[in-house]
Amino acid sequence: MEKTAKFFKVSREQFLSACAGLPEADFDKAYDNIILPRRATVGSAGYDFRTPIDFTLAPGETIKIPTGIRARISDGWVLMLCPRSGLGFKYRLQLNNTVGIIDSDYFGSDNEGHIMAKITNCSNENKTLELKAGDAFMQGIFLPFGITEDDDATAERNGGFGSTSV
Repeated sequence: MEKTAKFFKVSREQFLSACAGLPEADFDKAYDNIILPRRATVGSAGYDFRTPIDFTLAPGETIKIPTGIRARISDGWVLMLCPRSGLGFKYRLQLNNTVGIIDSDYFGSDNEGHIMAKITNCSNENKTLELKAGDAFMQGIFLPFGITEDDDATAERNGGFGSTSV
């Protein structure tokens, strides 16, 4: 298999600034305990992202999770993010943007390419989701992509959500 990317932690300063507005926690300890995404088995396509903080989500509640992770991705590849399938099945856990798309040029953004996840517990069975720091909640899959023959994109990214809107 082709090796196309590498995961890194964002700086402590970037992580702490992204934690603003979250329920009170020991964010310095959370930063120290960030686990880089890994595949669970040799046949796994997805790299498991783990929450750096404890949280509880009742049905209908939403939280923004600063993962503390960034990814250097080779040109021609993209990282797609989805909830872990078991959590989607049990809790209807959803990413608020349905599927996260991390482009290769996001790595150099002002926010260091910090991958954030906004998730909602969409349970219609009244199930509350409780995750502890270190629990896997999302998976990322690297995929190649193509461009059209007449592609002429020249703009450079600096930011995350909405940064490439024209």
